[in-house]
Amino acid sequence: MDHSRRSFIQKSLVAGTGLTLLNPLSAFSMQKKSKMQLGLVTYQWGRDWDLPTLITNCEKTGLLGVELRTQHAHGVETSLSKSERSEVKKRFADSPVTCVGYGSNFEYHNVDQSKVKENIKGTIEYLKLCKDIGATGIKVKPNGLPPEVPKEKTIAQIAASLNECGKAASDMGQLIRVEVHGKLTQQLPNMKAIFDQVTEDSVKICWNCNDQDLLPPGLEANFNSVKKWFGDTVHIRELNVGDYPYQKLMNLFSDMNYEGWILLEARTSPEDRISAMKEQKKLFFDMVS
Repeated sequence: MDHSRRSFIQKSLVAGTGLTLLNPLSAFSMQKKSKMQLGLVTYQWGRDWDLPTLITNCEKTGLLGVELRTQHAHGVETSLSKSERSEVKKRFADSPVTCVGYGSNFEYHNVDQSKVKENIKGTIEYLKLCKDIGATGIKVKPNGLPPEVPKEKTIAQIAASLNECGKAASDMGQLIRVEVHGKLTQQLPNMKAIFDQVTEDSVKICWNCNDQDLLPPGLEANFNSVKKWFGDTVHIRELNVGDYPYQKLMNLFSDMNYEGWILLEARTSPEDRISAMKEQKKLFFDMVS
């Protein structure tokens, strides 16, 4: 009896060890399940869908967050009446899809100060829209450094504009999500220089997966130089197109326990966008798990 019992225990231990050797991180992986979620920017793949279609297609594909792009077929703009804004909010509330925010083209680097003020004013108006439809923030961008102006002056101007918008966002419970964008401003040292002068906690960086991320000293160093300002959105392109090291990027986000939205800003033109969205969902799941 004792011999049989010892034999059973030994065999059980060996079997358990074998399972661990086959998948040594299985238990740890279950505990460390990523809280990142995949969503959609309506940049290309959702540009011609009205709002009900957009929500339905996100439901079908499991991309359960959406950043609404300006001037697209879903028509969510500041021209909406109070009741129309309530209807947009209700459509999202009645579905599993989250309206993450709004993707605008507001920028603050212009030499013409009247245009800068116009962009700040527009940002604040769309922040009101975001609040009314149940979203949590607006995407904006720096879009360059005019060569006729000292770089440091433009960087300070952009930061001051972001602080002004950030104060308004904070009052409304919203975020300003600054996309890493623009010919020179998408270089991470320049983004860092801008955010070194940002004082509002409601102003965050939206990582944008640009080739410039890979410039010396490399992806990890550039990532680490600005990660303390990351918000709750990241823009990616198709995970199986091009040479961008998406697996390494996902590892970096996982290592910092990032819990935000990874938003697909697709650039290709597949015949079947629903299938393409499902494919990206699977690729994303494989990378983060």
